[in-house]
Amino acid sequence: MKNEITLQTRREFLRRTVLGSSLAWTMPMFLSNTFTALQAEAADSAIQTPTGKDATILVVLQMAGGNDGLNTVVPYANDFYHKARPKIGLKADDVLKINGDIGLHGSMKGFKSLYDAGQLSVIQGVGYPNPNRSHFRSTEIWQTASDSNRVEKYGWVGRYFDSACAGADPTVGVVIGNQLPQSFFAAKPKGIVFNNPQNYRFMANGAATEESYKKLNELEMSSPLPDGGPSMSADDNANSGGSIAMLPAGMPMTGGRAIDFISRTALDAQHSSDEVRAIAAKVQNTAVYPGSQLGGSLKMVAKLIGGGLPTRIYYVSQGGYDTHTNQVNSQQRLLGDLGDSVKAFTDDMKAQGNMGRVLVMTFSEFGRRVSENANGGTDHGAAAPMFIIGNKVKAGLLGHYPSLAPADLFQGDVKYNVDFRSVYAGVLENWLKTKSAPILGKQFAPLPVV
Repeated sequence: MKNEITLQTRREFLRRTVLGSSLAWTMPMFLSNTFTALQAEAADSAIQTPTGKDATILVVLQMAGGNDGLNTVVPYANDFYHKARPKIGLKADDVLKINGDIGLHGSMKGFKSLYDAGQLSVIQGVGYPNPNRSHFRSTEIWQTASDSNRVEKYGWVGRYFDSACAGADPTVGVVIGNQLPQSFFAAKPKGIVFNNPQNYRFMANGAATEESYKKLNELEMSSPLPDGGPSMSADDNANSGGSIAMLPAGMPMTGGRAIDFISRTALDAQHSSDEVRAIAAKVQNTAVYPGSQLGGSLKMVAKLIGGGLPTRIYYVSQGGYDTHTNQVNSQQRLLGDLGDSVKAFTDDMKAQGNMGRVLVMTFSEFGRRVSENANGGTDHGAAAPMFIIGNKVKAGLLGHYPSLAPADLFQGDVKYNVDFRSVYAGVLENWLKTKSAPILGKQFAPLPVV
């Protein structure tokens, strides 16, 4: 029996043993039939898709809420800046100078050390045509890489998985958080979500599992699948604790898509959950991280990378950037946490010997208005900087700083000079080594970020 198992692929073995025995008595007939077909499909394949354990890795870091770019990469010598921000504008002594015109916010010591080491690229004036100031809509634009007048169903990361990661493990994409971001929405969903590896399950045992199977049976009985039937959303397949989201929230999966998705990922996901927990338990961080949500997320990412998880894209987020009031103190805290957390993460990567494989990319849904408001804050704006961190980045300043002259503004906002999709194109083509046009919908000039 042992020799027989070693000749089988991992997925085939899991499907035969776990699905064929432990779950057979609770499995709806249509799932049983599908798994039988998958066993035959696996038997015809002599090899598995490469795991990606030695491939390049992208860490996407969302600065949620709309970060004020002007007080992050600060034009401290610009008269227009100080006239527009008499109260919250930062003086020369408040910044970490990059050159005679601009500097980083004074709390971003971690980023300044990365900049001085040639590991930080500051992309200035990033945005898109006809900017939208709605948090929801602008986030959607950034996550789907759509034009501002077009709604896309799938996210740019999800399209990358569809285009370049067929047959990959579920852990090809990992989100540290509570829900799958829209950027991960895909025609063939991949990726896992958890905030604690101990909570990571595809389907919880007990009542949650029984309820899931009950609903699947109801779908089968109400309409022959895969020809039609009611839609099945994330809520239909939810597990207790909300720890793993194998279905993007709110994405309907009707008929055959539900069958195909569940059958092809359930067992791989369960195997991966064991792998994630084992890695988290055995890998030790060498760097000291801030005791923040972002610090904890990047600390976990470092563990998973160090443990060899075959993930191509990790996704973490830091909230709180919607600074309509009392911005100075809030942004100082947030940017300090950002710089210190990322610096600790890069220190971990160096200690592991993985820094050459990892690229960190930040984004925020928009910047803020040039002029401060009456509440010591700033309102929703447009273009803002992005940061790229890694050993192989094109370090320094990319693009040019947007003009702050009133005549050059658009409705009180700075104008973008780098389309964010050019940044995505540069990352996709030069780092993830895949064609960007099928993923972004058209060809954008790749920004030379690496």
